[in-house]
Amino acid sequence: NHRLQRAHGVDVALLGPGDLSARFPWLATDGIAQGSLGLSGEGWFDGYSLLQAFRRKARSLGVAYVAQEVAGLRRAGSRVDAVALADGSMLGCDIAVNAAGPWAAAVAAMAGVDLPVRARRRCVFVIACREPLPRCPLVIDPSGVWFRPEGPYFLCGTSPAEGAEDPDDLPLEVDERLFYDIIWPIIAARVPAFKAVKLIRSWAGYYDMNIIDHNGLVGPHPAIANLYFANGFSGHGLQQAPAVGRGTAELIVDGGYRSLDLTPLSFARVIEGRRLVELNVI
Repeated sequence: NHRLQRAHGVDVALLGPGDLSARFPWLATDGIAQGSLGLSGEGWFDGYSLLQAFRRKARSLGVAYVAQEVAGLRRAGSRVDAVALADGSMLGCDIAVNAAGPWAAAVAAMAGVDLPVRARRRCVFVIACREPLPRCPLVIDPSGVWFRPEGPYFLCGTSPAEGAEDPDDLPLEVDERLFYDIIWPIIAARVPAFKAVKLIRSWAGYYDMNIIDHNGLVGPHPAIANLYFANGFSGHGLQQAPAVGRGTAELIVDGGYRSLDLTPLSFARVIEGRRLVELNVI
């Protein structure tokens, strides 16, 4: 990953235990040979605020939002020609874009498409720590447990162990055992100050997980020309949304990608059995 980032001009550095300790004296470097640190162009943002900004901009351009659940897609040969809503109404369409997040597979099935995207639960925990951690970045432990500062607190979480993915029907409830049994012991070993923390609050949400390779599926279905996908981003969706939105618009309006070629993310790789494996999923 570091070599790939450097090849694309990303400002990252590999630091050994000594350099890590010098920069972050609060960090225990046991078991770490090297760590990759982003030096610039890194950060985080408020996802809800970004969503509202997208919504306001879209409305200013004349987009109308319909607050209804999709109940079905009507096929006319090799096209989708209407969307059925839960209130019984129908919306005719020239183009249908499936951007339904964790519910993408259910929407795709309405058109007879088996989409390899599943809802996977993730829990986020907010903790308070009395001791400051100066210049704390997002830290991803080799175990997959992560944490980062958020105002006066810290956010932390982890991914399920390989082969222990949550089933689709798991209730969207926080499993606090995940924090007490797995996350806390790991972050307390990595940051001694975390041995004394207080759990402030927590929440759970869904990833729209592409179960084939953990990367997005973008573009039209090979057999249904006007059904487009923007699904399966496996936790990267907010980061990739601007590029995916632009790319999808270019496909629809211009007939092809203009700004960035997203062809490697096409649905064809599902049919052909090609995987574009993402190794860094938190």
